[in-house]
Amino acid sequence: MSVRQTIETHDDIAAGLTHLARTDTALARLVDDVDHVPLRRTTPGFSSLAGIIVSQQVSRQSADAITGRMVRLVDPLTPDNFMAAGESAWKEIGLSRPKQRAMSAICEAIGAGTLDLDGLCMIEAEAAIAAMTEIKGIGPWTAEVYLLFAAGHRDIFPAGDLALQVAAAAVYGLDDRPDDKTLRAMAESWSPWRGVAARLLWAWYGQTTGRAVLP
Repeated sequence: MSVRQTIETHDDIAAGLTHLARTDTALARLVDDVDHVPLRRTTPGFSSLAGIIVSQQVSRQSADAITGRMVRLVDPLTPDNFMAAGESAWKEIGLSRPKQRAMSAICEAIGAGTLDLDGLCMIEAEAAIAAMTEIKGIGPWTAEVYLLFAAGHRDIFPAGDLALQVAAAAVYGLDDRPDDKTLRAMAESWSPWRGVAARLLWAWYGQTTGRAVLP
């Protein structure tokens, strides 16, 4: 059985950047240009996944504001407490209807024992993503970002992320922003450090645009 390798420390980020700089000249330029590539590990569990759900399709500033209201109104942020808070609190938090439904489905799955967010961090990425995307409201991007930051998977790349697509187009001089399938194919050459490549591209995008985009 292979040992799943993870990103746990800033030294792991540095090792990944060294590998990427050696194997890809475009990424090597980014490594030189980017001031800091953050680790951004989170604790596995409902709170981490809830934060990722909140960050879907909103700015980092909006996500931070919504998350702040959520942890204030649902304290501690657990599945049982979230469900007990009810729709009035969810509206006050600022959750859209689709996000309310997604969060409710996640809470119900955790309560039923069909979604083990800690256990999913211990298995291979493909199996974990398949299990997570069985839950309505969890798509590939959400599952990949959770496993990237909460589980520390080293070789995950959320190719559906808009900022990563925009960054890749700029860095590689593409006429059009690559779609999920195209960027996923591009990212294969960055294995086994695709998780660090994603962090690097997010960091470069944020530095060049002035927008905080890392989920």
